[in-house]
Formats: sequence, C-alpha cells, structure tokens
Amino acid sequence: MISRHPPSDPAVQSPGGSARAAAIDFLLGRINYEHTPTVPYGQREMKLDRMRQLLVRLGSPDAGLPIVHVAGTKGKGSTSALVAGILQASGYQTGLFSSPHLERIEERFVVNGVPCAGEELVSLVDELRPAVRAMDAAAENLRDGSLSPTYFELTTALALLYFARRQVDVAVLEVGLGGRLDATNVCQPVVTVISSISLDHTQQLGATLPQIAREKAGIIKPGVPLLCGPLRPAARAAIAEVARHHGCRMVEGGRDYDCHYEPPQQLDGQQQLGRLDVTGCLSGEPFELLDLSLRLIGTHQATNAALAVAVCQELRHQGWSISPPAIRAGLAQVILPARIEVLGRRPTVVLDVAHNVASAVALVEALLTSFASDRRILVLAATSDKDVPGIVRALVPHFQQIFLTAYQDNPRAVPVPQLRALVVHELEQQAGGEHVQLYDVPLPQAAWQQARAVAQPDQLICVTGSFFIAAELRAVIANQ
Repeated sequence: MISRHPPSDPAVQSPGGSARAAAIDFLLGRINYEHTPTVPYGQREMKLDRMRQLLVRLGSPDAGLPIVHVAGTKGKGSTSALVAGILQASGYQTGLFSSPHLERIEERFVVNGVPCAGEELVSLVDELRPAVRAMDAAAENLRDGSLSPTYFELTTALALLYFARRQVDVAVLEVGLGGRLDATNVCQPVVTVISSISLDHTQQLGATLPQIAREKAGIIKPGVPLLCGPLRPAARAAIAEVARHHGCRMVEGGRDYDCHYEPPQQLDGQQQLGRLDVTGCLSGEPFELLDLSLRLIGTHQATNAALAVAVCQELRHQGWSISPPAIRAGLAQVILPARIEVLGRRPTVVLDVAHNVASAVALVEALLTSFASDRRILVLAATSDKDVPGIVRALVPHFQQIFLTAYQDNPRAVPVPQLRALVVHELEQQAGGEHVQLYDVPLPQAAWQQARAVAQPDQLICVTGSFFIAAELRAVIANQ
C-alpha cells in the first residue's frame, strides 16, 4: 500500500506552493557529502547499519530484488548504463540507480531508460518521511547525530522504493563512493562488478592502488560472481585476495574476455558509431560477439562495453534470457549525457565529466582519434580534492586556447588563480607553450560564451574537468 500525504499537508508544501520543491528541500536538508568542502569516509559518517535500518523501516523494498552492483574508479556509470540497456533490450523491466545527477535529481532513478517523474518523486519522498523522522527522533534522544540518514542514503532508499513500486525484474546499482562503506553495499546482488582501479579519492580510499582496490572490493559477497575490467597487477592481487576469501569466482578483462575496438572517425561531421568485437570464455563456455555497434565514444567506453557484455554473459549462465541481438541493440542504443557528448557542430562542442587523470587521458585519446579538428579550445574547471596537476598535465598540451573557470554550485571548486598557476607551470614545461592563449573567466557561463565567441567553425571546444562544471553548463550549451 503506497502512502501519500493529502495535498493540504504542510509537509509537502513550500512557500512557492511546489510539492516537488518541498520534496527536494527535504532531501537537501540532510548531510550531503556531494556538496561539502571535504568528503569524509569512515564508519561514523557512512554507517551501513543506518542504511539497513532505514530500509527495514520502509518495508525492505530491496528484498528479493535481483541486483547488479557496480563499483570502480572510472567507468562504473557507463558500465551500469550499458548493462541496464542490454537488460532492457532483452525485455526485462530494468531499474538503474546512478549518481550524481546533471540537471534534475530524477535522473538518478531510471526505469527502462526513463527518469522518475517529478510527481512520483514527491510521492516517494512522502513515503520516506515517516521513517526518516523516526530515525531523527531516535538520534535526538540518544544525542547522536550520526544516527540520522544522509542525503545519499535517502536517494539510495528512494531508488529501491521506486523500483519496488515499478516491480522491476532487475536493478543495476552504481556505487557512490568506494564500495565497502557505500550505502548501496547493503544489497544482496546476483553479480558484483568492478570496472577499473586507478588513483582517485585518495584522501578517502587510500594513496595506493591496493588500498583503493580493497575498498572497491568491499562490495564482494560470499559466493557471488565478480566481474572486473582489465586491472593492473597490484590492484588485481588485492581484489583476487578478497574474492578468494569470500569464495567468489573472479572474471577479469584481458584474461577471461577481451575486445577489439575500431573508433568512429570524423565526428566533427555526422554521428557515427564505433565497432566492437568481444570474445571470451566464462564458466567454460566460449562466446564471440562480432561487429557490435557502440554509440558511446572512446576506447575506454569500448572497455566498459566489453565488461557489460561479460556481465550479461554471466547472467545468461545464471538463467537470464539475454540473446546476442539484445546485446547488440543495447550497446547501439545507450547514450550518456556528458560522456564525450557532442553538443554542437561548426564548431564542434564536446562535453565530458573527466575529473581524474585516467579519465582526462581517455578524453584526450578520443579527441585525437575520433575528431578531425586539430585546433582546440578548452573550458576547464577542477575540483580541489582531485589530482589537478595530473589532470592539467594530461589536457593542456592538446589545446591552443584555454578558458579557466570555477563552477559555482559546490564549495570544492579550485579557484581560478590557483588553476591558472598550475596551467602556467605546465605550459612552461612544454615546447610551444608560450603560444597558448590563456583566459581567466570566474563564471562558467561567461567562460562558455567567450569560448564560443572566439571559436571558428573548424575548431573544437571541449568543456571538462569535473562533473559539476558539466552539470552547470550542459543545459546552457544545449539550449544555445
């Protein structure tokens, strides 16, 4: 039975009379580590018991729900979307939970490719409120604020409530941060997935690949198959140790399956698709899927797509009905906003959420491989808790004009003068760096407008450096 507050209930009203605004205000009233100067990562801030209690109070909406649980330093969002796309193409009612969102919170809760409607978000928050108030009251009685659920925990619970309402056949849950202490880690998956391991969130997860790998490997469950993308030896050893401890079969890219990718060419013109072959052997059964079309751009996305194919091959082994034509259709149809997304032609405009060194390197490779223009303009903003010097080192040598800015909707933005100092240092290290034109534009929309004003039709503008700059500029660029 779905409970709803009556329209007159002040709990769903806001000064502007918008029930959706009131619902979002309720969520944003929680601790939101996506919008804090630093991101804590410890047992006190991220309590799985707190998340379990919340779900129990909501009637355990995840009970009996088949779940594919996806972690990874980069690629986990793309892999999650690709797995969901294949499952949907196979005829399954498929839920997808991802984070953060670009423009609307409803983007986090998707069924069969369609985000949750605003009206349903209001209803879901109404259902959530009593459980949250009860937990808040208990926290107040015990004078322990750490017992109150966080913003991410509430959004995770909303996703599971939504999927239960829609009676989905399967849900794909993307980890928010790390794995071991992430709110999604209360689930009981049929498959766990680790897309990649590289250095990111080092203050929270550890300064070495093995440390980060062990945190990601915290999603591994006893006896549940684990599928991984290609791993470096140090990360592989750490994950394999956890998998052995839990008695899990581990499938790894480059060993149990592999792919060959032919990237699309001349994307400055009309849209083209990349070509992908995926071959391997899982559970003693060889498979071969050739000449697949991939709409997502870049070798890194081909790696993510191959992992998604391997995940679905594992699900087939478990009895799921997933045919080669469904895999082919799913890969060809999935589109992800702000993942090397082409938003304009003449000049070509590319938006990407690259926010660590590995993703910046992948972006540059795609720009060099699939776009004809060798005259490029960069609009760059960065986040203070990332390896900003490494990101600058990866990006700057490939652009002739650079507009430096700082996103406005998050306190972790790197100030423009600090970003400029890093870029100037990099330019001083490279031959010809003195010929690069550098502009300081504190406001993102102004940076975009100035870049657009100077761009010639044969040039390429790339906006990148953070999920938050992509979120602030995507609608502006698309609308223009």
